[in-house]
Amino acid sequence: MVFSRRKLLAYAVATGAAIIALAVLYVWATLAYAYSDGERAGYVQKFSRRGWVCKTWEGDLALVNLPGQPAELFPFTVRDEVVAAKINTLVGRRVALQYVQHVGIPSKCFGDTEYFVTDIHPVD
Repeated sequence: MVFSRRKLLAYAVATGAAIIALAVLYVWATLAYAYSDGERAGYVQKFSRRGWVCKTWEGDLALVNLPGQPAELFPFTVRDEVVAAKINTLVGRRVALQYVQHVGIPSKCFGDTEYFVTDIHPVD
């Protein structure tokens, strides 16, 4: 079976398009469906906007432990500017973060962590 150059080029283009379509579908699926969701309470210890090309808000929540224990840090990402503004007003106060976890995101362009904060509220 002999293929002409035109047929080989068509197969190569079709294969490339199929690979790109599968990659886009995979990224969409990892961002659209959450593996888990929940809430964590503590103190926002660090919060900054980072990235060379894809800027995202990254932060650390110091979880409240027993006295004398070292604080456990919960790293998180924020993609919504409204939520980021709320977090900036509450840095240093005890807060509860609501988050969703997206496992398997293929690039750091969507965030440095797999935990995406969706809301925040102060805890008294």
